[in-house]
Amino acid sequence: MVHRTPPALLPDDAHERAARDRGARFVVGLDEVGRGPWAGPVVACAARLTGDAPAGLNDSKKLTAARREALVPLLLACCDVGFGEASVEEIDTLNIRQATHLAMRRAVAALSHPPDHLLIDGNDCPAWVDCSHELLIKGDGRSLSIAAASVLAKTRRDQGMVSLAQQHPGYGWETNAGYGTRSHQDGLLKHGVTQHHRRSFAPIRKILCS
Repeated sequence: MVHRTPPALLPDDAHERAARDRGARFVVGLDEVGRGPWAGPVVACAARLTGDAPAGLNDSKKLTAARREALVPLLLACCDVGFGEASVEEIDTLNIRQATHLAMRRAVAALSHPPDHLLIDGNDCPAWVDCSHELLIKGDGRSLSIAAASVLAKTRRDQGMVSLAQQHPGYGWETNAGYGTRSHQDGLLKHGVTQHHRRSFAPIRKILCS
């Protein structure tokens, strides 16, 4: 079931409450970050609110980096959280869609309690989902659980790319998170392709074949 209603100005818990009214006990929001970058893993987070969500929680893309980082300890204090990643090697072997689904599966498996209802951002349901679920277009701006997963996945991946930037300076990963920005393109021209680049992605494949 795909919901295409316009997103609210701020996410709320309407979908969570509706699921609990239908008998669900463990309602989990699921989101991912990193499908588009040319380098680095794709990261997913599954989040179940166990307390009140912190004020100002929203879609991670609508928050500053400082605000996202400030929310992390608050979210970890009020959520059961699971993280999952798919590596560059898995992205290149499986394709980015299947690797994303693998990261999501790992995130759900890392929760303290398996969900009996999933709120999934987007319109693409992984084949492994075997519980009741809803696909929410722009769900990170509509559901507090998905918003929490969105912020946590984004900050985790960004921190990982900062660490990779320290090992491989010159690509701007500490600011571009592996996306194909001008600084990243300039780094590729100067330093070449690393083991952290997605060789199945057309811009990287073009460099390797030139």
